[in-house]
Amino acid sequence: QVQLVESGGGLVQAGGSLRLSCTALRTYRSYCMGWFRQAPGKEREFVAAITWSGGSSYDGDSVKGRFTISRVNAKNMVYLQMNSLNPEDTAVYYCAADLNYCGPGADYSYWGQGTQVTVSS
Repeated sequence: QVQLVESGGGLVQAGGSLRLSCTALRTYRSYCMGWFRQAPGKEREFVAAITWSGGSSYDGDSVKGRFTISRVNAKNMVYLQMNSLNPEDTAVYYCAADLNYCGPGADYSYWGQGTQVTVSS
């Protein structure tokens, strides 16, 4: 069982930046980690994922060049650096983990509770 806790969400103006953090409450060193988001009335959307080694990462089309995923296994942490935010990025952001899957589908075994990100225009 992997428990995930997100933090770092909040209110930011358009053009600003935020860094989200996800803490794994047990060792997650072998897991692929992902970030997803869900805006009101919309389906959950893939944001980014990173392999257990950190050697490969994948970004959703809507965030390419603006968001960066990273991880520090020694701290059981994964991060999402979000730059050039716009109101369309407003959503609840979820951290996810899976031992065998690492991609854009919502096939991850473990999910956090989410953290709200609101971007004002």
